[in-house]
Amino acid sequence: MSEKIISKFFDIEDSHTIEIYEKHGGYETIRKVLKQWTPEQIIEEVSNANLRGLGGAGFPAGRKWSFIPKDSPKPKYLVINADESEPGTFKDRYVIDHYTHGLFEGIMIASYAIGAHKAFIYIRGEYIRQTERLVEQIEAAYEKGYLGKGIFGSKFDLDLIVHRGAGAYICGEETALLESLEGKKGWPRMKPPFPAIEGAFHSPTIVNNVETLAYVPTIIKNGADSFANLGSERNGGLRLYSISGHVKNPGVYELPMGIPLREIIYEHAGGLENGNGIKAVIPGGSSSPILTPNEIDVNMDFDSLAAIGSMLGSAGIIVMDDSTCMVRALYVVTRFYHHESCGQCTPCREGTGWAEKVLKRILDGAGRPEDVDNLVEIADNIIGNTICPLGDAAALPIQSYVKKFREEFEYHVREGKCDVKGQ
Repeated sequence: MSEKIISKFFDIEDSHTIEIYEKHGGYETIRKVLKQWTPEQIIEEVSNANLRGLGGAGFPAGRKWSFIPKDSPKPKYLVINADESEPGTFKDRYVIDHYTHGLFEGIMIASYAIGAHKAFIYIRGEYIRQTERLVEQIEAAYEKGYLGKGIFGSKFDLDLIVHRGAGAYICGEETALLESLEGKKGWPRMKPPFPAIEGAFHSPTIVNNVETLAYVPTIIKNGADSFANLGSERNGGLRLYSISGHVKNPGVYELPMGIPLREIIYEHAGGLENGNGIKAVIPGGSSSPILTPNEIDVNMDFDSLAAIGSMLGSAGIIVMDDSTCMVRALYVVTRFYHHESCGQCTPCREGTGWAEKVLKRILDGAGRPEDVDNLVEIADNIIGNTICPLGDAAALPIQSYVKKFREEFEYHVREGKCDVKGQ
């Protein structure tokens, strides 16, 4: 059994409460930090741990924190991205449900490191139960003096606020999230300036994912090397892999960074149902380029997947067996991105809608000979031409599905039907 950090709380009754968290050593680290550590030492430790942003981008967390200007007279903010909307991804929900105060402790340490006295948890609107849990436990933390003025008897003040989104996938992008947090339309901003210089309310801001911050207390408690050595080179520690689709045991698995994808599917998720074979695997949420069966020996970390033209992203693994129609699968993905496009950028707004129409036409048996090439051309004209990555998130699957399953797309167009058994 590999080491567990967050998931060891999943099966503990009432693990979301202060009492149970403290019973397992919770809040000991922040007490020591406020007495013995400088902000600079924390940032250095997190950097040495090779902790990367676990929301999708994979940017080194400590390096990101170091971008906050020390001489700025403006207030500094920490914003926690809990807008978990990437299809196939559901690990942050588990953190909020079962490791609530572990997340809070990570927020406290990060806020101290960057000099923030106010932090916001921006949570997906559909996560109603999780929102209620956060609000309930934040109130409990205030009652014990763990939030507010002089936390843990120190001179450090911190307020923590929960802000619900309204169900927009685009608000998972950090600058759209900040716009929404400020009460405006959730449209991504042009960068630069980056949020660390000018983020929430025109002030220096760090935006971190839930899972990223949840690992911070362990890094400070056990040391950077201990955490870094759990993972692979440049990809420190463990991470939570969400796995769904045609597997026997879907769920969230906490495993080392760099573990082979094949091992996750067959040893941890129990292999495929009904003895079927793998047809394709999405390794990092629906926006990541798809993998074929001969590519699943790849190591699940940011660098290894990038090397073969895909992405670890949010580590949302979706397994598709050989009964899957890849045209229909791509249609479902493309329809999602068209629906969730904010409409600010013409290539994304028009391109996703056009691609959806072409795929629907093919599925309806009215495909045209030029449709397959047109899909690739549409994707090519979206990539790199939008303010935020949603355009790329829509285009990359189109490119990879058509490239790796082109014969299936051409059969649909030529015969006006699917050649997959059971479709």
